[in-house]
Amino acid sequence: MRTALTIAGSDSGGGAGLQADLKTFAAHGVFGLSAITAVTAQNTLAVSAVFPLPPEIVTAQIAAVVTDLEPAATKVGMLATSAIAEAVARAIERHGLRNVVLDTVMVAKGGARLIDDEAIAVLRERLLPLARVVTPNIPEAERLIGTRIADVSGSRRAARGLVEAGARAVLVKGGHLDGPAIDVLDDGRDIVEFRAERIAGRHTHGTGCTLSSAIAARLALGHDLRRAIEGAKAYVTEAIASAPGLGHGHGPLGTPRVILK
Repeated sequence: MRTALTIAGSDSGGGAGLQADLKTFAAHGVFGLSAITAVTAQNTLAVSAVFPLPPEIVTAQIAAVVTDLEPAATKVGMLATSAIAEAVARAIERHGLRNVVLDTVMVAKGGARLIDDEAIAVLRERLLPLARVVTPNIPEAERLIGTRIADVSGSRRAARGLVEAGARAVLVKGGHLDGPAIDVLDDGRDIVEFRAERIAGRHTHGTGCTLSSAIAARLALGHDLRRAIEGAKAYVTEAIASAPGLGHGHGPLGTPRVILK
């Protein structure tokens, strides 16, 4: 059995963060490992508290699992502080972690900030070049590149700009744009669009976490990047369609079982 590591925050409501990642790994038949960066108090309505862990504890968790359980892929999510972001970058380099999927988590679904400005700078300068693929949504891509994105053409320009800034590959997610959900991948050579039907509804908490961890799971299983993204996007679409309808706000996704061909 392949293993995959999530380095992310804990969501007490279970819809996003490492809880979503571990469920997604399991659905793909991949054994999930975790290094917690921060503890949050949240539900489907709001984030009420955030407690970042000491960077040395994050580093110790990563070292403990990678020296024994050898993850075939790593998903990086919420980093919270610049000290944690720098510690994670050093750990990726020290342990030679491969197939790193960097989900540039900045703001929770309800609007709470999950990372400080200094950490964003470390993310851009240190972590972008270490990732196999970076998966910002539209607001995150705007923050990283410093320009407004109003359409798919803007997503393509932002993806290329981030590649030119040092990323190996960038998937700009299109969920915040109107119309069909179009994600744009730039791998430094080609630009590819991934399209899916937009499913109406408020139960979309954890879509970004689920997509990035599904990509990581599929990379761990040996898929190439484009195939991993295509399968992960289909998985998220099914997860939204099968959402259990929990909570009074942005509820969690469903967890469909994956049958890989």
